[in-house]
Amino acid sequence: MIKVRPTAVAGRFYHRESDLLRQEIVSWLSPRDRDDRLRAVIVPHAGYRFSGQLAADAFSYIQPLADKFRRVILLGPSHTMSFKGVAIPSVDLFVTPLGNVPVDKALVEALRDNPLVSLDDAPHAKEHCLEVQLPFLQQTLGEFSVLPIVYSRAMPWHLEELLNDIWDPDDTLLVISSDLSHYHNYEEATQLDGESMTMIEEFVPRLTPHQACGATGINTLLHLAQSRGWQLSRVGYMNSGDTGGDKNRVVGYVSYLVSQV
Repeated sequence: MIKVRPTAVAGRFYHRESDLLRQEIVSWLSPRDRDDRLRAVIVPHAGYRFSGQLAADAFSYIQPLADKFRRVILLGPSHTMSFKGVAIPSVDLFVTPLGNVPVDKALVEALRDNPLVSLDDAPHAKEHCLEVQLPFLQQTLGEFSVLPIVYSRAMPWHLEELLNDIWDPDDTLLVISSDLSHYHNYEEATQLDGESMTMIEEFVPRLTPHQACGATGINTLLHLAQSRGWQLSRVGYMNSGDTGGDKNRVVGYVSYLVSQV
């Protein structure tokens, strides 16, 4: 029997109707030249009305590489449960309004004996940070398989080791899902996020959860990129105060591309 992880946040974080969802994503995507050096992206995971355009700005660079990336590793923080290590799902498919995305069983099997990893559907059941990336990937890549990884209490060097064991950056895209600061006023958030972006762009892998909810994932990617001599470029920054949210309680968003030199 095929096990399915149904959508948890369609109708809240993004359109439930497939036509409306596709139209919105297409309206945000921009034509980009192909760059085969691209290896990973950092993208926000808020509701599309707040961070969808900024996420799409990064995914636009993925679209020309649809024939290259047949696998995607999604890495993001648990918002609903606390646990040790990382959780990967036992399901066969993730479902969105745009269709089904198969879970990469070969990569799941490769991690089965890793002591950091639990095969557990519970942390994925209501988690939004990976789900919201899937419609963008479906629109830009078409057909692909995905390894969804949710982490809780894990260290960046442990995740770096895990990814080094399974990630082939020549055919597998790594997507790091993270927002920046949460619930400061507009001016405070802009200053704090500016300091965080300086750390990211100077490859200082010491972000804290106060600076980014997906700090561990970002720090992991910084370790990986620095060890391989890769470069990082910012696509854009904004916060929810720029996209219609309360400017007294904003959430910061940033997108980055990581490329082989």
